[in-house]
Amino acid sequence: MSYRSLTAATHDLERTGQLVRVDHPVDSNLEMAEIHRRVQEADGPALLFTQVVGSPFKALSNLYGTYERARYLFRDTFPLVEQVVQLKGDPMALLRHPWSYRKAPFAALHGLPRKRKQAKVRYGRTSIDQLPMVKSWPDDGGAFVTLPQVVTFPPGSRQVMSSNVGMYRIQLSGNDYQINKEIGLHYQLHRGIGIHHTQYNQTDQPFRATICVGGPPANAFSAIMPLPEGLSELTFAGMLNGHRFPYHFLDGHFLANEADFCITGTIRKNALKPEGPFGDHLGYYSLQHDFPVMDVENVFHRKDPIWHFTVVGRPPQEDSIFGRLIHDLVGDLLPSEFPGIRDVHAVDDSGVHPLLLAVGSERYMPFREPVPEEILTQANHLLGKGQTSLAKFLIITDGSDHPDLTCHPIEPFFQHVLSRIRWDRDLHFQTQTTMDTLDYSGTGWNAGSKVVMASRGPSIRTLGTTLPPLRLPGGWDQAKLVMPGVIALSGVAYLSPSDLDKQLAPLLEALEGADLTAFPLILLQDDASFAAANLSNFLWTTFTRTNPSHDIHGVRSFYRDKHWGCEGPLVLDARTKPHHAPPLIPDAAVTERVDHLFRKGGPLEGILS
Repeated sequence: MSYRSLTAATHDLERTGQLVRVDHPVDSNLEMAEIHRRVQEADGPALLFTQVVGSPFKALSNLYGTYERARYLFRDTFPLVEQVVQLKGDPMALLRHPWSYRKAPFAALHGLPRKRKQAKVRYGRTSIDQLPMVKSWPDDGGAFVTLPQVVTFPPGSRQVMSSNVGMYRIQLSGNDYQINKEIGLHYQLHRGIGIHHTQYNQTDQPFRATICVGGPPANAFSAIMPLPEGLSELTFAGMLNGHRFPYHFLDGHFLANEADFCITGTIRKNALKPEGPFGDHLGYYSLQHDFPVMDVENVFHRKDPIWHFTVVGRPPQEDSIFGRLIHDLVGDLLPSEFPGIRDVHAVDDSGVHPLLLAVGSERYMPFREPVPEEILTQANHLLGKGQTSLAKFLIITDGSDHPDLTCHPIEPFFQHVLSRIRWDRDLHFQTQTTMDTLDYSGTGWNAGSKVVMASRGPSIRTLGTTLPPLRLPGGWDQAKLVMPGVIALSGVAYLSPSDLDKQLAPLLEALEGADLTAFPLILLQDDASFAAANLSNFLWTTFTRTNPSHDIHGVRSFYRDKHWGCEGPLVLDARTKPHHAPPLIPDAAVTERVDHLFRKGGPLEGILS
C-alpha cells in the first residue's frame, strides 16, 4: 500500500491493531519519552499521543518500532525498490530475467520528483514553541527534533536531484537559543549538508534550509539511507512511497508538499552556538559543543498534522530498525561496493559505529601458511568509505573455506574468530585518528584510535566454557564467563592514566601465571555480572567504553618493529573512565508517574501485554 500522508499510515495501522491512541494528557517533557521506551522495548504498537501538554498538535512515535511493522508499512514498494537496487549492482539481470524484473523500471519512474504549484503543508503556520517540545532525558539541553528531514541545496541551485536530505538532530529550545527565532543543527562540516555549508561560506548567498517533519513513512527513512553521491534522497523516497515526491518552492525555500511540518530558515554561515547535551544512541549523553545555528523564518503545517518523533538511547531502540532495512536493501551490493567482502554487520547493540564485523575472502597465496593478507586490504577499504569508515573496532575474518559463515548471528561469529585469531600477529592499529563524534572513549572530542582484528586459517584453540581457576590480586573479586573463550573481571575501579600501570601490572602478572589457553579474551568491567548477563550487555559495555590504543593490553605483550602484540590473552579495559560521557538514567519522579499510567485502571493499562 502506498501512503500519501502520515495520517493515512496511522489510520491503516490503527485499523490493523498496530497502533494505539493515547488520549490521556501526556507531558512532552520526559513523560512521552518514558512511555515510548517501555512500549518499544516490549515490541509494542505505534503510539499516537492525541493530547500533548502545551501543544495543540498530535504526536506519533514508535512507528518503525518493530521490524515486522516497518516491513508492513513498505510491503508493496519495498520488493520493487530491492529490485532496483539489485539492478544497480547487476544491470544485466534485467536482460537475463526480464519477467522477474518487469516492474522495476516503473518503480524507478516514481523516483523522479515532481514540482507542484501548491503544497498541502502550507495549510497553516505556527511557531516553534507550539510544537510538541519533546525532551527525552533529564540532562538534555532542551527539546529536540529526532526524526527531521533537513533539505539543502548547493549555492545557486534549485535542482532537486542535487539536494541533500539528511537526518541531523535539531535543538528547538534551551541553551541560549532565542525561542521561536533560533534553532541548533548538529552536523559535521565534512559530510552531506556540511559540504553545502562550506560551499556557501565561499559565496555571499544566504544558506537556506528546510526542516521537514512527518509525511509518508518513507520520507524519514530516506533521510537516513546511505546513498551513493549524486543520487538524491528524494528519488529514493519517491520509489519507496510508490509515487513521485511532490515539492514546491516558496520565497526561495523548498517545501515538501506531503510533510506534516516544514520549518524554513537560513543557516548562519560563520557563526556557531552551544548545542546539547543530548541523550544519544550510544547510551550516553553527547555533551555540549558548538554547532551551526539557523534563523527561523516560518513554521508551516498541513491540516490536522502529526508531529513524528522517536527516542534514542542505549540500543536497541526504534532507530535500530532502520539498520535492518538498510541491510535488506544494500546487502546484495556488498561485493560490488567492497570487492571480496561477503557480509558486514555494524553491531547495533554496541552503538553501531564502535563495532563492525565483516566476512572477507582470501584468494591469493594458497600454498603457504594462511595469514591475513587480502582481508587487510578489504579492511582498509571498509575504513575508507562511507559509514563504515566510522568503525572503531573492525573484526574481519576469512570466509573462503567457510561458505556458510556470516556476521549474523553475532556469537557464532565471535567464536569462529576467537578460536583462530593470533594476538601476536593479527592486531593492526590506527592511532591519533578521528572517531565518531558521539563516542567519548577517545583522547578528545572526535579524536581516538581504531583497530583491525583479522583472523585467517584453521582453529588453533578450543574455547573454554567453564571458568578456570584464577588467583587474582586484591580487589579483583568478580570473574564471570561471558561466552566461550571470554572472561569478564571486575572489582577495581579505573582511577586515572597515571595509576593504570600500578593497577594492571599485578593483574597481568597473575593472568600470566594462570592456564588461559582456552580464553583468548579478558574484559575488565565495572560490573562483571552485568557484562556477562547477556550478549547485549557485553557488546554495549565493552565496545562503547574502550579506545583501542589506550585500552587494549595483553599478557606477555611486546613491541617488534613498531608492531604491538601479545602471546597470551588480550585484555580490554572496558571500565568507565573519568573523561567518559555520563550514561542515560531516567528521572525517578517521571518513572513513578508513568508507572501509574500503566497500572491496572490506568489510561495505558494493557498496552504492554
